[in-house]
Amino acid sequence: MGSIAKKGLQQYLLQLQHHPLRTKAITAGVLSAISDLVAQKLSGIQKIQLRRLLLKVLFGFAYLGPFGHFLHIVLDKLFKGKKDTKTVAKKVVLEQLTSSPLNNMVFMIYYGVVVEGRPWTHVKTKIKKDYPSVQYTAWTFWPVVGWVNHQYVPLQFRVIFHSVVACGWGIFLNLQARSMALTKG
Repeated sequence: MGSIAKKGLQQYLLQLQHHPLRTKAITAGVLSAISDLVAQKLSGIQKIQLRRLLLKVLFGFAYLGPFGHFLHIVLDKLFKGKKDTKTVAKKVVLEQLTSSPLNNMVFMIYYGVVVEGRPWTHVKTKIKKDYPSVQYTAWTFWPVVGWVNHQYVPLQFRVIFHSVVACGWGIFLNLQARSMALTKG
């Protein structure tokens, strides 16, 4: 690893150790930006929508990073840091039945109301139509990620691992939500 990259990683790990919430929030914001930039390009947007991008960064920074930080702390305390198969399965099930549906719903509401500025009635209709398929897809993908995260990733890195994977998931959600804008006009 190059000395610049190595120093950058060391500095990042130091920030993660001394300022875990802030570091995870910033990381989630940056990864949300990357996710949205890729989604904008894949959905055929020619000129980057800066307002949308900044609102996605805000969502990652203000919601996803802090939510993940506290979720993993609570799960670890609830299950006393155990990593046996039965405990990991319980963590994954609990996470999938609580935070997964909540996060997907919050994202769809935020995207429709805040990012796109659509009226609540339109957003509600879109959620009724698309939420079941988004959540079903989440349940076919995220339990595996959750298992790996709870079984093998140390607590201080779980939000980071989750955020990296969520970058790809965010592209999926952005493309799903983007279809709302295409039917808008």
